[in-house]
Amino acid sequence: MGLLDEAGKIAGAIAAVEAAEKVDPDAGLVTKGIAAVAGFEGAGKLESMLEKKDDEKQEEADNAQPADDSNPQT
Repeated sequence: MGLLDEAGKIAGAIAAVEAAEKVDPDAGLVTKGIAAVAGFEGAGKLESMLEKKDDEKQEEADNAQPADDSNPQT
């Protein structure tokens, strides 16, 4: 887990707090805290899902059979 991973989670938390403030300008500290935790966790889950999808695509590309060029037709 690198620094960029954590930065993405923090950005998710900030975005969630901003969204909570837009929905309810008088949002309390508890509401903002819950939004921050949800945003942090949500960004982490989204990131892991995207990494899993990238890994699956890489595995598919690795498992693809190369074309047989040993006997070209002329």
